[in-house]
Amino acid sequence: MSNSEHTPPKEDLESPATDNTAPAAETGTGLGVAPITRRWRREDMLKRGSLALRGLAFLFSLLAFIIMASNKHGDWKDFDKYEEYRYLLAIAILSTFYTAGQVLRHVQELSTGKQMLEKRTSAMVDFFGDQIVAYLLVSSASTAVPLTNRMREGADNIFTDSSAAAISMGFFAFISLALSALISGYKLSTQSYI
Repeated sequence: MSNSEHTPPKEDLESPATDNTAPAAETGTGLGVAPITRRWRREDMLKRGSLALRGLAFLFSLLAFIIMASNKHGDWKDFDKYEEYRYLLAIAILSTFYTAGQVLRHVQELSTGKQMLEKRTSAMVDFFGDQIVAYLLVSSASTAVPLTNRMREGADNIFTDSSAAAISMGFFAFISLALSALISGYKLSTQSYI
């Protein structure tokens, strides 16, 4: 027989090591360190991604500029004789300078940790600059494509190959800046305006 009348009832006592209560930072309420470090990592990733895309846009713009500027092969095989190719060259030069300036600014900001422009102004310059230059790049590439296709029907030579290469580099620069504009738009939309 058991002596259950004289023994006190056993309580379910948990040791402090198995306490199931969690601090607010671990429950996802946003009051801890984890959300802040996630945000910092995301912002850092966006900065580095934007820098990489602008670096690619600089490289492709520079290649389009160099290839088109050196596309002089005498007689009718001279880019100066065609308005579409001059437009492509002008936009490639503009894009090269814009992306070089942006890359230098972002490298300086990442290395020193200081912003050259106010954060809101910087986001607006990035977004609108990327949008405008990307549009100009795709516009110049699309005007040069029909001329190159017509020339290739008559003769496929080094002049048309160089023109096609410059157009391709301009298009790749457009893709890089368009993706950079998406990142810039995201940064601009997540700004606090208070």
